[in-house]
Amino acid sequence: MMNQLWLALEGGFHVLLAGMVLGAGLPLIFSLGIRALSYGVGGDADIVNHKPHPVARIVAYLCFAIVILAILYGIAVIVSHGLGIDLYVPGDLI
Repeated sequence: MMNQLWLALEGGFHVLLAGMVLGAGLPLIFSLGIRALSYGVGGDADIVNHKPHPVARIVAYLCFAIVILAILYGIAVIVSHGLGIDLYVPGDLI
């Protein structure tokens, strides 16, 4: 009886963890990329020709790449499951 309760709580924790990472983590990374693009070289924030700092631009593109790769990986997992192909899912090792 106690073992079943422990397994149910463990399963709930895995769902909560995945929801935190994917539900809040990816939007957080995307917003960090947007924030990095708004970090300027100097001057007024209301100028028309805003150029982000070169390092901030690299950080922003890295954040956007992480989000895009996560989305593409999620689509690949869904499509491969529909085709009956086993694709590595990081949670399988836990």
